[in-house]
Order: sequence, then C-alpha cells, then structure tokens
Amino acid sequence: MSYVRPLALAVTGLALTATLAACGTSSDDVGTTGMNDGSSSSSSVTGQAADVAFAQLMIPHHTQAIEMADLALKYGTSAEVKTLATQIKAAQDPEIAQMTQWLDGWNAPLQMPGSDDSGVDHSDMDMGGMSASGMMSEEDMNALGQARGADFDRMWLQMMIAHHQGAIAMAEQVLATTTDEQVKALAQDVVAAQTTEIDTMQQLLAG
Repeated sequence: MSYVRPLALAVTGLALTATLAACGTSSDDVGTTGMNDGSSSSSSVTGQAADVAFAQLMIPHHTQAIEMADLALKYGTSAEVKTLATQIKAAQDPEIAQMTQWLDGWNAPLQMPGSDDSGVDHSDMDMGGMSASGMMSEEDMNALGQARGADFDRMWLQMMIAHHQGAIAMAEQVLATTTDEQVKALAQDVVAAQTTEIDTMQQLLAG
C-alpha cells in the first residue's frame, strides 16, 4: 500500500528531548514520587526515583498507544497498519503489567502525584528530571477518532511515530541512570522494538 507524503499534522505535546537532571538520585530521594523510603524488594535494588518516574510515566504512555492501536484495528484500512496495531498491543500490554508490579513492589503509587485520572494528557509532566514525551492531547485523539479511510491511516502513522519517539526518549533517559536490571531490560526492549516500528511506519508513509 502506498501513501502520499504526510501532510502537516498539528500534534501537541511532542517535546521529544528531555534532560534527566537527577542522575545521582538515591533511595533517599524517592519520596518525591511517592515511594516509601524504607521499602525493599528484590526487583527494586536501587530504589532510584528515576526508575519510579519512568514506570509512572510510561504506563499512561503505553496505555495511550494501546488506545491508538484499538482505533487502528477499528478504523484502519491498511493491512500493514492493522498488523502494526496488533503488534503494539501484544508488546505493550505485558509491559504495563510488569511496570505495575514494579510500582507495587516499590510501594510507589501507580500514578505520579499531580497527574489526572485519565493518564492521557501528560505532555507537560516532569518529575525528577523525567518527562513524558510524545503524548497526544485530547484534541489529537479526538481528531484521530474522527478520521476515516486513507486519512486515518496516514494520521495514525504520523501520530504513532511521534508517540514512539517519545517513548524512546524516556527509555534512553532511564538507561542513563538505572542500575535495576529489569528496568534496563524493559527500556532496551522499548528502544529496539519501537525503533524498528518507526522505520516500518516511515516506509509506509513514504511508499
């Protein structure tokens, strides 16, 4: 299937670069994200605030990607788009479950303090130097839900590329600081899988 060169899409909240300021954060600083200072767990050896922030921000980020994938499975016209949507759901659902287990083991709240209940619009959220990048606004999601046909496929690819770029930026931030092997493995998987998916989506748009 071929696509015309992508039209300009007004996507808000796509700051794809963020600096992790809390490089030396220790377990004594984790209280800023709601984690009990005295907690201990085999899966949270370091207890770094950056690890907690990564999970708290990546869970709603993944949740939104799954919402976008569900829209593609409902409204997408391209077999390639539907295949990507299925692949994204299969990868990110288990990662959400894993990160939820981490937060429970770390005695940290599922949501970052100050976040809303929906977990959707976190484009301006920043905690401990970690920021949520690539999140779609409510307006973006509404526009995607109203698009149909080839316009939907094109918009979905453009938005998912930006969304993936944000996830990669977040994963690279935590990789620069984490000493937790589970966090490291998941972040590496995010970078590898989503980089490959971005390449595929860019080829579809340019096809």
